[in-house]
Amino acid sequence: MLFWLRQQRPMTRFLRSFFRLYRRQLAWLCLLVVGLLPRILSARTFSQQFERMKQVATREQLYRLLYAMPKGGDLHQHFNLANFAESWLLLATDPKITRSNVFYTRARPRDCPNLTAVAPRFTTIQKSSYDALPPCQKDEYVALSQLTAEERALFISGLKLDKDEEGRQEFFDAIGARIGDMGRDPNLAGAALVDNMRRFATEGLRYMELFVVGPRFIDIYGQPVPIERGVQILHERLLAPDALATGLTVRFLATVVRHHPDAEIEIERAYDLVSKHRDLFVGINLAGREEDGRGHALRFVDVFRRMRSRYSNIPLSLHAGESEAPGTQVKDTLLLGANRIGHGTNLLSDSSTMLLMRGNQYLIETSLLSNQLLKYVPDIKVHPFPEFLRIGIPVCLNTDDRGAWDSNMTDEYFAAVTNFNLSWEEIVAIGRNSLTHSFVEPPVRERLLREYEAAMKRFEFQFIGDDWSEKLRHVNLSKSGYAKRKWGILE
Repeated sequence: MLFWLRQQRPMTRFLRSFFRLYRRQLAWLCLLVVGLLPRILSARTFSQQFERMKQVATREQLYRLLYAMPKGGDLHQHFNLANFAESWLLLATDPKITRSNVFYTRARPRDCPNLTAVAPRFTTIQKSSYDALPPCQKDEYVALSQLTAEERALFISGLKLDKDEEGRQEFFDAIGARIGDMGRDPNLAGAALVDNMRRFATEGLRYMELFVVGPRFIDIYGQPVPIERGVQILHERLLAPDALATGLTVRFLATVVRHHPDAEIEIERAYDLVSKHRDLFVGINLAGREEDGRGHALRFVDVFRRMRSRYSNIPLSLHAGESEAPGTQVKDTLLLGANRIGHGTNLLSDSSTMLLMRGNQYLIETSLLSNQLLKYVPDIKVHPFPEFLRIGIPVCLNTDDRGAWDSNMTDEYFAAVTNFNLSWEEIVAIGRNSLTHSFVEPPVRERLLREYEAAMKRFEFQFIGDDWSEKLRHVNLSKSGYAKRKWGILE
């Protein structure tokens, strides 16, 4: 025993020297471990923490938590209708953005003779269109920069569904016309896109797929910009420093309006466009009102089959089942080769197709606010989203036309959590689905998924402690008009 102790003396001396040299560092390390131990021990129980938060948090606290939460992608978003009304007005009156163009809106209607059609009030046109008007109609239009305060407020309101009586007719028949030439000007549309990217990035979004028809830009003389030049404009805009600074990855879906008489020809052009520009356009979308009988899915079976014989690996995200009436629109759309279904609100009426989609690769792109505001469901509380989610149909949340709703992605999550009592695991899976089922190039998809998972872990670590409510005070929250009107948040 004595021999053994003598043998240990060198090690003992070494340890004493080590502790003398590094005692301060070791003391700090011990304090750090003690401080982090509760979080380390509870790191796997954030789902329990989230359940406690739901029980005790105020509505604003829950909203702040969901705003700060990392999010995946928005896969269902229309290019022009995603932009806020206030942004349209601000950008369209900025000469640095519009350059030589000027925009006019029909703010002061008159009873002009010889009109075959009357444009909705606050329809917006560019200078070349204004210059071609007869004198009486010119008097109806006012430059956006010359609107009175009251007219500015009405212009902004006209681009939103901000009144209870407004719905489908206001949306489809008026709002698009009011955006009008603003959405066709490449400089203005590009600036609005980057403004939207910046706003989404502040609430933790990582990826967007936008539906683009064309792109059908016009120049300041009203002449169509060639499609190839339009694609180049989009590509250059996304490479600009302000777009890159958002950190958001953006891709486009070549979109065809289904009830257009030449929709089959447009589908062929869409395939050609995607095949030539796969770095920017990653799929094809079929949009438009399904209740218009000219756009029923089975009309397009032959053209999609022809295109698949010519082109490989071009995925489809197709609107289907966006209806309050029972029907087989989702099944018919799967026959077209759809990888993802936009909305799918009437899928509950087609039990055989629901069984087909359980545990399968088909994703439903849910937009809760859109479906309620356009009255495809009478109330969010009876939306089929939780049924799809909990029987194993892949789903994700999307904003659709958030400029018209005056909403953001947080509103979609808040509506889902408060109406359907989502668990933390379900929330994480919804965000993961939005990236897993995206059409972006596989290496980019894998990177986005890694970043999403890592960000979620950091978020859980940040809010696992008992001081979560204090930390929420420091969340820099951006206003949502929808949250303010509907839920009394951000008053």
